[in-house]
Amino acid sequence: MTRQNLRHFALALSLSGLALIPSISLGQAGLASKLPGRSPAFAAEQEATKPPTYTVLYTFTGGADGAVPYGASLIRDGAGNIYSTTNGGGNDSDCSAGDPPGCGVVFKLDGAGTETVLYTFTGGTDGAVPFAGLIRGAKGTLYGTTSSGGGGILPAGTVFKLDNTGQMTVLHSFCSAANCADGNTPYAGVIRHGGNLYGTTIGGGVSNSGVVFKLDPAGNETALYTFCPNGNCTDGMSPNAVIRDKEGNLYGTTTFGGGASNSGVVFKLDPTGAETVLYSFAGGADGANPFGGLIQDDAGNLYGTTSAGGPSGQGTVFEVDPAGNETILYSFTGGTDGGFPEAGLIRDEKGNLYGTTFFGGLASPPCYSFCGVVFKVDTTGLETVLYSFTGGADGLNPAAGLMLGKAGNLYGTTGYGGADSDPTCQTGIGCGVVFKLTRR
Repeated sequence: MTRQNLRHFALALSLSGLALIPSISLGQAGLASKLPGRSPAFAAEQEATKPPTYTVLYTFTGGADGAVPYGASLIRDGAGNIYSTTNGGGNDSDCSAGDPPGCGVVFKLDGAGTETVLYTFTGGTDGAVPFAGLIRGAKGTLYGTTSSGGGGILPAGTVFKLDNTGQMTVLHSFCSAANCADGNTPYAGVIRHGGNLYGTTIGGGVSNSGVVFKLDPAGNETALYTFCPNGNCTDGMSPNAVIRDKEGNLYGTTTFGGGASNSGVVFKLDPTGAETVLYSFAGGADGANPFGGLIQDDAGNLYGTTSAGGPSGQGTVFEVDPAGNETILYSFTGGTDGGFPEAGLIRDEKGNLYGTTFFGGLASPPCYSFCGVVFKVDTTGLETVLYSFTGGADGLNPAAGLMLGKAGNLYGTTGYGGADSDPTCQTGIGCGVVFKLTRR
């Protein structure tokens, strides 16, 4: 089973017009034969005393403005403008096989909710279908990746920069090296340090199991580590986004590989390129198949999510300490507390963790526990649902992480839904929204 199958959807089950089953083995992901439920640590009141206020900042129409910001987290500049990408929409004359058509866009959303398309991908050497969000450098330059297109041997994606005049520059096209040794298909974005960009691809390398790469300011790409070099893949395969500590170590997760269960790992890559598996998921109560990246606290503890595993098979929130000991902070049930988290976490100054789940939430139609939630897990392991998506104008199926703004407000995207979306977007369930949760 490929990572692409797990990340994309086959809209196969119609529930009051809502089709929401992903193209994944439901047995593996634990999304079948699970009744909606709740955990003893689930805060049923959902912050009832001071519920957050939910606001849709923008609804994608599926046209030139973009469509489906699936997996694309948000960033914000000092003036309050928001930036990110969409997987589809834009130039409908290219990437027409997509649903919705179009190769994706880079967009800006100002404080008044006005969207500006900064760049529309054509699907050629400039790339196509960005799955990740952006980072912002000096003078407002934006950096990101596309999962397809480019000028390599195969249309295996790019690393790009977009300056504040709208000038697009492809910094690297993957599969430019023989046998795609430089990597193939970046689903995650990049981080930047000392002018160098660091990221991952889910494929390419010796055994087509992905690489961690570095791109210097001159555009020279180096594969810092190639996964599964010996064929047994105990080091992991199909890596997600990486973070960097002050010593120059990179940390991340892989969706597959590891032990016998092929459930992924948490890894560390030191400045010499030596990889250490900090934790290998067993695929049971400890979690399985992380899609999101990690965050790190001052003590060196790492936090993330798994999309599956846990007692109910619906995913977990976990912590791995510097010695490699894993602690499950919360296990999702797939009921009103959420299920199948695809994105990573953010953390506030009090140590509370925030994230999204793709499934779970409202059991009532049209959701039937498939619309997703925004959640908080406090330092005691208490989970609170901050918002449950209804599958209507507010959107559904958040697959990206959150952005923490001023006064503790949360910002994010949904992959689908929205009142004004083109009804052809993903067989009628909308093209996604940008939202804000105002914490009172």
